[in-house]
Amino acid sequence: MQLPREATIHVAMTHWSRHWRLYASMVIVGLLAGAFGMIADEMSEGETAAFDNAILMLFRDPANPGQPFGPVWLQEAVRDITALGSFSILALILILVVAALALTGRRGTALFVAVSVVGGEILSSAFKAAFNRTRPDYIDPEHVLSASFPSGHAALSAVVYLTLGTILAGSTDKPSLRAFYLGTAIFLTLVVGISRLYLGVHYPTDVLAGWALGVGWALLMGVAYRVWEMTHPQKPL
Repeated sequence: MQLPREATIHVAMTHWSRHWRLYASMVIVGLLAGAFGMIADEMSEGETAAFDNAILMLFRDPANPGQPFGPVWLQEAVRDITALGSFSILALILILVVAALALTGRRGTALFVAVSVVGGEILSSAFKAAFNRTRPDYIDPEHVLSASFPSGHAALSAVVYLTLGTILAGSTDKPSLRAFYLGTAIFLTLVVGISRLYLGVHYPTDVLAGWALGVGWALLMGVAYRVWEMTHPQKPL
C-alpha cells in the first residue's frame, strides 16, 4: 500500500531531520579523502616543493635557516606543545580514557575509542611506509624514526582529541560546554600540527595530509558510533 504523497514527503523530511548530521559527516569524509589524495598526488610529483619550502621558511631564522625563529624559551615551549601529539603521550591518554570508560560501565565506548585510535595509527603508519618521504633538511636524520608523509602527530592528535571531544560534547546538554569541548579538541589538533612546522620536522603538506587523514577517520568512526546507537537502541555503547 502506497502512502499519500504528503505522508511520503513528511516521512522523508523526518528522516532527513534526524540523520542530516550523518549525511553531512559522510560528505565531509569524502571531501577529506579527496583532499588527502590530491595532496599526496601533488607531493609525489614534486609539485608542492615551492609551497612547502616557502611556508617552512616563515618559521626559520633567515640568518640561520637551521634554527626556528624566536627566543630559546619559545622553542622549548613549542617542543612541549608538540609532545601533546607524540605516540607516548597519546598512548597514555588512550589507556587512561579507556580504563575510565570501562570502570564506569561504558565498555562499548571504551572499545570504540581504542579502535578509533589504533585504527588511525595503523592508517598513518601504512601511508608513511607507502610514500616514504624524507624529512626536511632542518633535522638530524639520526633522530628520525619514521617517514615524513603524512604527519603522524597531526593525524593522531586529530583522531584522539576530536574523538574525545565528540564523546564529551555528547555527554552534556549545554551548548556552551559542547562548544568548549569541541573547540578545545580542534585547538589542540591545530597547535600540534603547527608546532611540527615550527620545529621543521615536517613539511606543510605532511601536516595538511595528516589533518585530512585524522579528521576524516575520526568523523568516519563517529558515524559508525552513531549508526550503532541508532540500530541497537537496547544495547547502547
